[in-house]
Amino acid sequence: MKHRRTALVGVGALTAGLLLTAPQPAEAANLVKNPGFETAGTDGMPYCWERSGWGDNDFSFATTTDAHSGSQAMKVTLTRRVDGDRKALITESTDCAPVVTAGKQYDLSLWYKSTTPDTSVTLFRHDTTAGWQYWTDLKTLDMASAYTRATVRTPEVPAGTDRITWGASVYGTGSVTTDDYTMEQVADAVPPAQCTGTNAQCADGSWSVLPTQNPVRSMHSVVLNNGKVLLIAGSGNSEENFNAGTFTSAVYDPANGTYKVIPTPKDMFCSGHVQLQDGRVLVMSGNKAYPVAGGHGYEGYKDSYIFDPATETYSKTNDLNDGHWYPSATELGNGDVISFGGLREDSSGSVTAEYWSDAQQKWLGLGDVHQTWSYWGLYPSMILMQDGRLFYSGSHVFGNNIPGSGSAVYDYGANTITQIPGLRNKDERDQSASVLLPPAQDQKVLTLGGGNIESNPDANRLTDLIDLKDPNPSYVAGPPLPQGTVDLGNGPVAETGNQGKMYVSAVLLPDGKVLETGGALHNRANPVYESSIYDPDTNAFDSVAADPEARGYHSSAFLLPDGRVMATGDNPGNGTWNHNVSIYTPPYLYKGTRPAITSVINQEWKYGDTQRITVDRPIAKAELIRPAAVTHSSDPNQRFVDLPLSVDGNNVDLNVTSNPNLAPPGWYMLFAVDANGVPSVAKWVHLQGPAALGDASPHVHSFADSLAGKTSGAGKKRASQPVSTTVSGCDRHYGSVNVCVPTAFPAGVKKTAAARCAWLERNQYGRLKVNGKDDPLGLDRDRDGVACGRGDVGR
Repeated sequence: MKHRRTALVGVGALTAGLLLTAPQPAEAANLVKNPGFETAGTDGMPYCWERSGWGDNDFSFATTTDAHSGSQAMKVTLTRRVDGDRKALITESTDCAPVVTAGKQYDLSLWYKSTTPDTSVTLFRHDTTAGWQYWTDLKTLDMASAYTRATVRTPEVPAGTDRITWGASVYGTGSVTTDDYTMEQVADAVPPAQCTGTNAQCADGSWSVLPTQNPVRSMHSVVLNNGKVLLIAGSGNSEENFNAGTFTSAVYDPANGTYKVIPTPKDMFCSGHVQLQDGRVLVMSGNKAYPVAGGHGYEGYKDSYIFDPATETYSKTNDLNDGHWYPSATELGNGDVISFGGLREDSSGSVTAEYWSDAQQKWLGLGDVHQTWSYWGLYPSMILMQDGRLFYSGSHVFGNNIPGSGSAVYDYGANTITQIPGLRNKDERDQSASVLLPPAQDQKVLTLGGGNIESNPDANRLTDLIDLKDPNPSYVAGPPLPQGTVDLGNGPVAETGNQGKMYVSAVLLPDGKVLETGGALHNRANPVYESSIYDPDTNAFDSVAADPEARGYHSSAFLLPDGRVMATGDNPGNGTWNHNVSIYTPPYLYKGTRPAITSVINQEWKYGDTQRITVDRPIAKAELIRPAAVTHSSDPNQRFVDLPLSVDGNNVDLNVTSNPNLAPPGWYMLFAVDANGVPSVAKWVHLQGPAALGDASPHVHSFADSLAGKTSGAGKKRASQPVSTTVSGCDRHYGSVNVCVPTAFPAGVKKTAAARCAWLERNQYGRLKVNGKDDPLGLDRDRDGVACGRGDVGR
């Protein structure tokens, strides 16, 4: 097991001390046996306690007479540390490890003295199937020269867990002395939820379509730290707008349902974007040129901008080193941003990694950024891991995946790429969605659905799950996506076989579940009407009400601060745009009165901190959810960070992680959630960094540290990756550039002009002008310059 790894250096001598020789029973209501270390064991440790830890460090475990009560306490000391930690834990045995009940919570406490700020209460759980495994860090302990009591409440015990063990982890030089542990089950706080809506609403939630339409053709959605939503369109995938220089954005205010159109300096259509730690939005690259039939494809430019929510204006930064149409954007734990992929100014694939220094407020020069000269594709989903590496989940946009296994871990410091196995049908995960599941501390990623714009098969139902805590993680099959109805051109019919969806949206909810919604069966055609909620605890989907609006290409769905979900956009191949906006009210908002956060003592938070809030009634959990910055099914920065509680009536202390890689600096939505899963309206808090680490260092675990996949370093320097001009799956020989006639028609459509034109007619393309003399799909048989005319289909 990871936390019991053999030390790399010698163990210091144990001081035995004077220990009792007979086991003592657990105290009344206290589930910890031998909580004060007074009973001797048989291996040099007190009864029911064991040594644990990992890494390159010098350490000692010792019982000491410097006790809080009685005659004994436990002292753990690190005198040298390169990495890892040491901890004295309750023994992992049926005799010693406390029995727990799934769904319940437990209050833990201990008395401690510490000469280091680098210590935390760490929790492990016994899964009845998988065995003992790390669960979570609960609380960072402040330095204390005199005995101080620390209390913290566990999250709800996951299904399949029968026992837990816990103790203080020491991960910095110094010592921590602990004594008098207690563990008590928390009484049920509230009665079962009472349905406040219809039975259907309480089971499945409900959708409504807003009376006011989105005024811009937005395919980028960013929730701002004032609760408003930035909707970026640029030209909105309209060549007419591009030629006219009509570039737009809008700011939507959920409080009053209004939109404000914002002047936009450049065509940010298919740019990248991410919130910076101060709440402003960094927007990188966009569309320099639309493709030309028989000529170049889409082109990306080097410009970059910052949108300021306070002034609702854009300002220019320095340029990127390369063009990047469809780039990734991931904030790192130090507040910097790293970006990969996209198309260059010449339509080829960019192999240039870009790095934004937040301290310098600029993109670093090419020579200052580690380069592998690798092409990661378009909108590659790069998720920040708890140790600072990046996990490429395999979700991407347009066509085939990268070579190899289709998933990888990238280590920026070492500048290496290691293949990760297990992703099924890697070349049919085009516009799948990937999410770091709640809570971020669990380090599990779910990838959902997808297709392939180049070969245009039916989109799939695949979901794949990976646990990045494993020493050598690999994707495993998840439950298939539920099926809904699909519009094949003659109205919705039930999906059959393995039909699923691409263009899927996945949204983290404050009750710790994931809403997946929207999508389509084929490239910019055949919308799928289906929504479901995934529960990480049970690894199962529950079908819920479906969005009544088509949500395929260029759609977005995202969480609002009031706990509802907003969905916008749809851009089918015929070039039209859906300006209707839908709002989903999840089932938890039909389960009775919502808890309220009545005060937040401090809006500015630091890592490893304890922050007090007051609530109007008991809550079961609280979390930070990073606001959305989503496009094309992709938001790699989306995350849900658990805040373990210390509860004193209506005063609740929230314990903030010490690790910025789990919660990169910035503005977050703070939700409080009751035992029925009903969330409060969010309050906004600002997690400062990286200077906000204060005295404590990040507690980084030895997860995914024994990767067995093929590892490669920097390749030979090159300018770009060749990319087909039909990368978007559209044949530009027909219609305007706004129109996407598929280069590959769906399976079942015969390769005849009549069959292809019938499919185009069902999907409302109409007659199409032929651009130039070429007719690669054979749609203009009478050569009159119009595809699918009467002479072409024999009508």
